[in-house]
Amino acid sequence: MAHLYLFNPDHDMALANFTPYYKTTSEIIRMANDLSTLPAWYAAEKGSWVKTDKLQRGDQLEVQCREMGIMLDVHWCTEYFSMPYRAWGWNPALVYALRGAGVEEKFLLTDEQLKRLRYLSGRQRCREILAHFSSLPYACGKSELCYSIEDVKFFIKENGKTVLKAPWSGSGRGLAHASLDNWSDSVEGWISRIIRTQGTIVAEPYYNKVVDFAMEFYVDSEISFAGYSLFETDTHGNYKENLLLSNGEIERRLTAYLPQSVLQIVQQKLMETLFTLLGKDYKGYFGVDMMICKEGDKYLIHPCVEINLRMNMGVISRIIFDRYVHPSAHGRYIVEHYTADGLALEKHRKMMEQYPLCMKEGRICRGYLSLTSVFADTRYQVYIHID
Repeated sequence: MAHLYLFNPDHDMALANFTPYYKTTSEIIRMANDLSTLPAWYAAEKGSWVKTDKLQRGDQLEVQCREMGIMLDVHWCTEYFSMPYRAWGWNPALVYALRGAGVEEKFLLTDEQLKRLRYLSGRQRCREILAHFSSLPYACGKSELCYSIEDVKFFIKENGKTVLKAPWSGSGRGLAHASLDNWSDSVEGWISRIIRTQGTIVAEPYYNKVVDFAMEFYVDSEISFAGYSLFETDTHGNYKENLLLSNGEIERRLTAYLPQSVLQIVQQKLMETLFTLLGKDYKGYFGVDMMICKEGDKYLIHPCVEINLRMNMGVISRIIFDRYVHPSAHGRYIVEHYTADGLALEKHRKMMEQYPLCMKEGRICRGYLSLTSVFADTRYQVYIHID
């Protein structure tokens, strides 16, 4: 059955806000529009629809891809149809918008389903998952819930430099580093606000991170491993890009630090505990962010830094590699933000000229490809660069 795919990057904040009347910022609306064609690359059902703000985005992307021998089997639309949806993520504001557009209730989540989704998406769940790994050799990861400033200060005294997390926030956001040395009125004010609005704050020790990666999963009637995601973040923990590599190559890189058996044990235990936790309350892709950390002269795995209970860039990069990239090639999947009009188009033209796309056995083996349309006013873009 065909579905209507929708990229709504305000999902995390809308879920945190948890009101039908949540209004996103103009900058996130711009991002949603600029990247609205992205679902065309991971749409699973033939003949599915992709919602965009203007049809020219889809038309331009199709022409560009057709010239390079890549066919996108989707239809484009600028309005909501009454049909099954595959949203980036579900939240009350999205349901309210779809309902207002005349989408039938049978295609929407109920209030109870939304409440359960918010519960499952909270960072508190990581603490519950980590409890299942406490006896596993090579594993690290500690997470505590703090309900007052005094709780937070006690945690810092016990653990030193600490990462504080809002239970619900955008991925890579809602985070703060705190220690007794950098404690300030602004840090204390931020902590107080999170506790006041969300009831608690999550405190975790600061780990000496060596590698960021994730295990991606798909759950329906059962849970399955969808592959690895190897990604990079900036100094603030915000997502930058994914490395486009085969699952085997990612695992080879990870086993430079840990035995393969440890990765297999973590994968199996996560599938068991998450399937028990999610039950029939969630269907679709989700990712579990992890870290390899160095402690003294040994390496440890943090098996549950964050659970992204929605579609995510790691899943897309995995699908892009598996569907479109030659297995012997490697490259980068990049989400770019430009600070002025014209910059994206200038870079796009330069990259096409310098790194023309080359195909081998029907797959990309080298070159540059924009996964989203690029116009003079584009500020956000997703592209791949294959070596």
